[in-house]
Amino acid sequence: MFELDFYGTLVAASLVLLLGRGLVARIGFLRAYNIPEPVAGGLVVALSLLALRSFDVHVQFDTSLQTPLMLAFFATIGLSADFASLKKGGRVVAVFLLVVTGLLMVQNAMGIGLATALGLDPLMGLLAGSISLSGGHGTGAAWGATFTERFGLASASELAMASATFGLVLGGLIGGPVARLLIKRVETPGVQEEAPQLPKGFEQPDKERLITSFSFIETLALIAVSLLTGTLLNGLLKGTAFELPTFVCVLFVGVVLRNGLRALGVYKVFEREVSVLGNVSLSLFLAIALMSLKLWDLAALALPFFTLLAAQTLVMALFAIFVTFKVMGRNYDAAVLAAGHCGFGLGATPTAIANMQAVTQRYGASHLAFLVVPMVGAFFIDIINVIVIKLYLALPWFVAG
Repeated sequence: MFELDFYGTLVAASLVLLLGRGLVARIGFLRAYNIPEPVAGGLVVALSLLALRSFDVHVQFDTSLQTPLMLAFFATIGLSADFASLKKGGRVVAVFLLVVTGLLMVQNAMGIGLATALGLDPLMGLLAGSISLSGGHGTGAAWGATFTERFGLASASELAMASATFGLVLGGLIGGPVARLLIKRVETPGVQEEAPQLPKGFEQPDKERLITSFSFIETLALIAVSLLTGTLLNGLLKGTAFELPTFVCVLFVGVVLRNGLRALGVYKVFEREVSVLGNVSLSLFLAIALMSLKLWDLAALALPFFTLLAAQTLVMALFAIFVTFKVMGRNYDAAVLAAGHCGFGLGATPTAIANMQAVTQRYGASHLAFLVVPMVGAFFIDIINVIVIKLYLALPWFVAG
C-alpha cells in the first residue's frame, strides 16, 4: 500500500495534467475527438492503478483538496455571473433548461423501463438515471442512503457511486466526439473571424491574462468569502425544505457578491483573475477526481446493470445530437452546448466545462455556451432534478413496481 499525503497528491495531480497535455498534443485521435486534457491524463493513471491492483499494489491519494477545489470552481462561476449578461441570454437559458429537464425525464423513464426488462429492481433503474448521472456523486450518495433506509434496496449507495463514476468517465469521453460530429453540419465553425480579444470566463484557458498580484489577492478573498458564507448557508438550510448541495450555496453567494458589490458601486470583479483561479481549480479538481477513480467498482458491476448504464450513455449521445443541438439552434453554439450537455448529463458541471474548452480551443470561442452551461448545469439542474426524482417516486405505477 502506497499512501500519498496532501503534497504528494498535489504533485500527482499536477503531473496528471502535464501528462494529459502531452497525450493530447501527441496523439491525433485525442485531438480529433476533442478529449479534455484532464480526462486523458486522469484515465491513464486510473487504468494504471487498476492494473497494479492485479499485482496486489494499492495506491491511496489524499483527496482532502478535492472538495475545496470543486467549491472554488463553483465560486468562480458565481463571480462570473453578471446579471446584465444573464438577462441577454435569458431566453436561451430558459430553453436550455427545458431541454435539460427533458433529459432528466428520459433518463429516469429509460432507467426504470430497462431495469424492469432486465429483471432488476426498478429502483436500480432510477439510481442509474438522473440521480447518479445528471446528479453526480453527491446526489447519488444522498439518494442511495434513502433507497436503502426507506425502500430496503441493498447496496444502493455503492450502486449509485459506481453509476456516477461510470458517468463521469463517459461524460468526459463522448462530449468531444458528439461536438465533432455536429460541427461538420455547421457552415461556419467558430468565430475565428472576430477581432482578437481577451478571453472571458472559462473560455480558452491557455490564453494569457493580464493580472496583478494585488488584484489576484482581492479575487482570492472573494472566493474565500464565497466558500465560507456558502458553507454556513448550507448548514442553515440542512434538514429544511430548502436544503441544497454546498456547491450550489457557494455559487449563489458568488452571484450575490459580484452583482451586489457592483450595484452598490463598491467594487467591480476582475474577470481575468476569476477566470485564472477558476481554470486552475477546475483542472486540479478534475485531475484528482479522475486519477483517484475506483475503476474496479465498475468492473464489479453485474452485466445487466452495466448494460443499463451503457444504454444511458447511448441515450445521452442521441439526445444531444437530435434534441439539444436542434432545439438550441443547429449552429456552432448549439454544438458546443451539446458537448457541455454530455458532460453534466452523465457526469458533472466541471466535466461539461472541460468538454467545451476542448472543443472551443480547436474550433473557436462560444460565448453563449460558456454563459448558459455553467448556470444551468451548476445551479438549476440540481433543483429541477430533485423535483423530477420525487415526481417519479410518487407515481402509483412506480411505487407499485
